[in-house]
Parts: sequence; structure tokens; C-alpha cells
Amino acid sequence: MIIDLPSTSTSAINRRLVDLRETGGAVALGRVLSLVICTGDEGAEEAIAAANDASREHPCRVLVVARGSRRGANRLDGQIRVGGDAGASEVVVARLYGELARHGDAVVVPLLLPDAPVVAWWPGEPPAVPAQDPIGSMAQRRITDSGAARRPVKALQALAAGHSPGDTDLSWSRLTLWRGLLAAALDQPPHDPVQSAVVTGAEDSPSTDLLAAWLGLALDCPVTRVRSDHGTGIVGVRLERRSGAVELVRPEGGTALLTAPGQPERQVSLPRRSVRDCLSEELRRLDPDEVYGDVLTEGLRRLGRSRRLSEGAAAERGAATSRGEASRRLAGHRASEQETAEAVRSAQPEGAPPADEPTDDSEVVTQSPVPPASGADALAPPGAAGDGEDPGAVPEDGGASAAEVPDPLRTGSGPGGAA
Repeated sequence: MIIDLPSTSTSAINRRLVDLRETGGAVALGRVLSLVICTGDEGAEEAIAAANDASREHPCRVLVVARGSRRGANRLDGQIRVGGDAGASEVVVARLYGELARHGDAVVVPLLLPDAPVVAWWPGEPPAVPAQDPIGSMAQRRITDSGAARRPVKALQALAAGHSPGDTDLSWSRLTLWRGLLAAALDQPPHDPVQSAVVTGAEDSPSTDLLAAWLGLALDCPVTRVRSDHGTGIVGVRLERRSGAVELVRPEGGTALLTAPGQPERQVSLPRRSVRDCLSEELRRLDPDEVYGDVLTEGLRRLGRSRRLSEGAAAERGAATSRGEASRRLAGHRASEQETAEAVRSAQPEGAPPADEPTDDSEVVTQSPVPPASGADALAPPGAAGDGEDPGAVPEDGGASAAEVPDPLRTGSGPGGAA
């Protein structure tokens, strides 16, 4: 449900929230935090969609401060979204116009959940010093996205210069899968130290710079930064060791090649992470991320002195596998898998039942098994029911004596015991 409140005030928005809580059953008791989204009027819907998806893991009140044109009269257009239009949260959109667009903090304060943590998120152009922003100063966690800035690398450098505990960036969250795969690969023997590292990625990718800075800081080794085409993101990582190189290359799509000494080359799933996934990860912790802080401040400073190569020069020197070579190897793996699947299908005999049909008699039971005989009948030859008795004759007592014989399948007294 979406309720529009044009030319309104924060007190009117609060009164309407209380009315919805009393009449419609929308409650704020299950909200764990207040998520303040600072964005422009044109990018608000995408940010709201990502916050709604993340709210299913972190129920919260989403406050969207959408700054419009600063020309004209001061105006606050409010909107409340609950139910299916708000995920597991309640969304309050405040569109600010005129001079009021400069004072988003004054609009946010009356709408915050009482006694709940505050997280600020800038899905677009981040402030140079998030902790000194009027809204950022009231938040325990401040989330930026340098990859969405007009100049991503410059924005990341500005964030490094103005970093404060509690700051984080979605470009760092996009590295979680890469960091996990590389750490798992190095955890396998032989445990030789890494002598050098080569990181390939787009020149305008802040995530690639953060990955190179993290490797140089964590492994204490020289890192070479290889530049690929714009928009390619992270392409690959090569870690040189005395026993052989560990290389992880993602030429395209969501599949990468992992090569390690003493192990066959294999494909691994390595998709690009969505904003929703990155935001959900950052909302899982409200304490400062010390590792990110060290990488941003110290790791990037070390990376500035590292050697830089073009993708072609790195391929010629054998420092890194090119995207074309990795794509050809991936295509070879897929062709081999296709041939194997076709061979399995052709080897299946004609008339064989499908996989979902029973293939043995044990799955089709037509009648209950006959309990084993006991006493003198157990020693009689097959087909003999007693001394001169007709096997098909009915006992004089109408079968009552047979019913008195205990059934080991029912009582559990047979050789197998209870099931």
C-alpha cells in the first residue's frame, strides 16, 4: 500500500504512521534499525527496491531523503509504503525541494525509530567525509558506493583520506566471494609463502584496487596492478609461489577458472554480486570493520607504489592469463562436459526405464509377506499343512487358532527385532 502526502510535514507523516499501526496492524516493534537512504530524486526507486529486498533479512524502517530541485519554494512531499510495497519494512519517502533540500537531517530526526541503531547509505555520489555529513554524523554505520560515483577511483581515494571507524563501501562487499575463494585455495597444501601477486581488473574499478590492496597488506608481498578495459570489473588474480602459481580468472559471466599446483583445473561459480546482497551483508554488523579500514588507509597507500601494466603487456610477459585464453579454456571444459553427457545418454540400453520409475521388485509390494512357520509345521515339507490335513481346509475353530499364533513382523519377537 502506498499513501501519498503532498506538501506535508514530519508531524503529519508521524501521525499517519500511528494511524496505520493502529488500524492496519503495521507495527514497528519488530524493526531492528533505521536505514536512511540519501539520494537524488531520480535514483530513489532503485535504492528503495534494494532496501526492500535487504529488509527481509533485516526488518527496518527505511527513510529515503530524496533531494529535488533547490529552486522554488520549500516543500516536503511525503510518501508512506507498507505491506507488499515495502518488503519486511516500512518505507517513508521524503522528497525535499527548495532550501529544505539542504537540511535533510532536520527531516530525518523526527522519523527515526526510538532506541534503534541508525545506518546511513549513499547509493550514488558519496560525500568526501561521510562522518562529517549531517546525516552521517548521527549514524553508527555509514555505507557508501564508490563504484556508483562519476569518478570511482577518485571517490575511493577521497574516502580513504576522510575515513572514520564505522565507514564502509559496497565496493569492499563485492570482494567477499573473491576473498573466500582465494583464502580457500591458499589453505590447501603445499603451504608455501606467496612471493608476488598480480591483480587484473578495469582501470575504473575500485573493487579491483581494494582487492590488490588487501592482498598486498595480508600477504606482505609486492602486487602488480594490471589494467583491463573499462567496465570489466575484476578479471583475475595470480599468486606466485615456489611450488607453482594459484590463479583465479573470470573472463566473463559468472564462471571462473581456478588453477592450483597439484590439482586439476576446475570451474567455480563466481557471479557479480547485486546491490541487495552487498547491502544485506553490510547490515549484518554495526561495529566498525577494522579490516576494511586498514585496507583503505594503509593498503591503498602501498598500492600506489606498485607496478602497473596493461593487460596485453601482462599476457606477453606471462604474468597473467588473458581473458581470451581463459574464455577458450572455459569453452573447452563446457564442450568436454557436453560430450560426457552425450556419451552417458548413448550408453543407456534401449527400453531401460526412466530414472523416476522403480528398477527392482523391492519398490513394488503387492501383498504382505507370509510369516515364518513355527512348531511342527516348520518341519513339514512344502505344501503339507499337518498330519493328513487338507492344506486348503478351514480349521474347525474358524481360524481362531491361527490368529493366536504371534506374528514376529508385528510383535518384534522375530530374528530381526523391532524396526
